[in-house]
Amino acid sequence: MAVRAQYEHSSDIGVFAKLTNAYCLVSIGGSENFYSVFESELADVIPVVHTSIAGCRIIGRLTTGNRNGLLCPSSTTDQELQHVRNCLPDSVVIRRVDERLSALGNVVACNDYVALVHPDLDRETEEIIADTLKVEVFRQTVADNALVGSYCAFTNQGGLVHPQTKVESLDELSSLLQVPLVAGTVNRGSDVIGAGMLVNDWCSFCGLDTTSTEISVIENIFKLGGSQPSAIATSMHQSLVDSMT
Repeated sequence: MAVRAQYEHSSDIGVFAKLTNAYCLVSIGGSENFYSVFESELADVIPVVHTSIAGCRIIGRLTTGNRNGLLCPSSTTDQELQHVRNCLPDSVVIRRVDERLSALGNVVACNDYVALVHPDLDRETEEIIADTLKVEVFRQTVADNALVGSYCAFTNQGGLVHPQTKVESLDELSSLLQVPLVAGTVNRGSDVIGAGMLVNDWCSFCGLDTTSTEISVIENIFKLGGSQPSAIATSMHQSLVDSMT
C-alpha cells in the first residue's frame, strides 16, 4: 500500500527519511504526524530510528543503504553513528564513506542485489558499496541525469524512473536490475522520484501532493497490495475516464 505523508509542509519526504527492508531512518525535528505515519505502518516489522546525519535533517539524501548495510558520509558524527548502530539490527553493517560526492542518497540507488551509481564516483567508494551492501554495482545515468539516486527508486519487485527516460534506456536499466521498470512521476508531476517517495518490498510512502493516478502506478509497479505491472494501463485508463465523467 502507498501512503501519503508530508514533512513540515514539504512533500519531498524522500529527503527527510530513508526506508529499506530492514530499517527506516526518519529525521529529527519533524511533527508527530509525520512520525506516526511511519510507525503505524512499520513499527511492528522494522525499527524506525529518529536521527540526524552530520547535524542535518536531510538524511534521505545523505545516506544510502539496503537490508545488508547503511552508508553515511564522512561528516557523520561519532554520536550519530553510535545511535544508529544501537538501533539497527545486528545484521546491518554501518559504515562511513570518505567520498567527494557526499550526498550518497543522490548518487547511489540500490535494492538488496544491485546498485546504480553516479559515473564519477570514486573507485574505492564503489568497492565499499559492493562489500558493505553486498550488491553488484553499475555506473549509470537516468534520462542523462548523473544523480541516479534522485531520479529513480527501485526495490526487489520493481522500479520507477524519470518520466523522460527513453525506452531503450528503460530496457537496459531493467535488464541490469532484473526488475520491471516504468517511467513516471510523484507529487503531481515531479520528476525527482527519489526525493518524492520512499519504498521497500511491501510498503511505500509518497509526498502529500501525489495524485491517485501516480499512486496507482506506484502500487502496480512495486507490486504493493498484490497488483501486477500489467494492470497499470487499466488503472490509468480508469482514472482518466473517472476524471472526465
